Amino acid sequence: MALRVGVIFGGRSGEHEVSLASAASVIAALERSGHRVVPIGIARDGRWVVGGDPMRALASEARIALPADDATGSVKKALADRAESAIITHETALARSEPAGGLPAELREGLDVVVIMLHGPYGEDGTVQGLLELADVPYVGAGVLASAVGMDKAAMKALFRAHGLPVVEYLVVLRHEWRQDPAATERQVAATVGFPCFVKPCNLGSSVGISKVRHPGELAAALAVAARHDRKILVERGVTAREIEVSVLGNDRPVASQPGEIRYGAEWYDYATKYAEGQAQLVIPAPVSPQITRRMQELAIAAFRAIDCAGMARVDFFLEGERVIVNEINTIPGFTSTSAYARMWEASGLSYTALIDRLVELALERQRDR
Repeated sequence: MALRVGVIFGGRSGEHEVSLASAASVIAALERSGHRVVPIGIARDGRWVVGGDPMRALASEARIALPADDATGSVKKALADRAESAIITHETALARSEPAGGLPAELREGLDVVVIMLHGPYGEDGTVQGLLELADVPYVGAGVLASAVGMDKAAMKALFRAHGLPVVEYLVVLRHEWRQDPAATERQVAATVGFPCFVKPCNLGSSVGISKVRHPGELAAALAVAARHDRKILVERGVTAREIEVSVLGNDRPVASQPGEIRYGAEWYDYATKYAEGQAQLVIPAPVSPQITRRMQELAIAAFRAIDCAGMARVDFFLEGERVIVNEINTIPGFTSTSAYARMWEASGLSYTALIDRLVELALERQRDR
């Protein structure tokens, strides 16, 4: 059945260009399936960009607005270029802007369902989900609570611990506490997680704002980087482990895909390694024992249920020797046809187009249940 599907992309977070790439691929697949797509962009400053071709408008803005001090600027530019070239051409009328905080006509005029392709804060964190709840518009993916918990790494890990899931040793540092007493923070880190460790903003993804800290002398600079993005900072023990991911799909009866292992030559899986061409390889199925595969699939579903997720999620693991550790859950994972989430389902027997159709079905099912 052909539907009128809204796709929201862009957003105010540091993952703006990743969102463009994901949305471009999803829009093309929806149109191939015969759905009528209504593209709905959000600019970096929160403006709605609607009508005409919002994807092209935001891709153009992204190339102009790239921060000069961003070491991954070339990677972001490539993503914006890919998003612009991937989308199926819409009418050439100019996109228009509407103020942030309102509800554009495109979201008020009879959409059957909305696909949210926003990554990071102000999109993946429950804010847009709440807006759609108020507008009574069905949408793909996690609800307000699961989205918020999945975005906040500290809340996520606390909930995982409460459900008995294995997580790496960590410490939550508040920005104002660190600035008031840096020496006390350093002592806490040394006593709780030690060195090396990773320092991360609690509410961000795609490895934006993350630093590896090899010794105490690097800690202050890493905390300063993370503090530019968030008032709450996560410090985790640096594990020497294989990185394996599992895709989850469903509502009340979620199922898990074949696991995939991320392999890369860099020291760690940073932004450039994730998104620059040829820097990382995804091996599906991950070369692990059947017992480890089952354990990861079970834990992926347990993590999905722990945050009361719906629709989709990608659960990331560390495999430290034979110990399986739940790293995090991503409620709106990268979603191009070559992204890990889609590729793991393809290897499990579900094509990219069929996957998107199934997610739309799950969104409508969830709306009916409510």
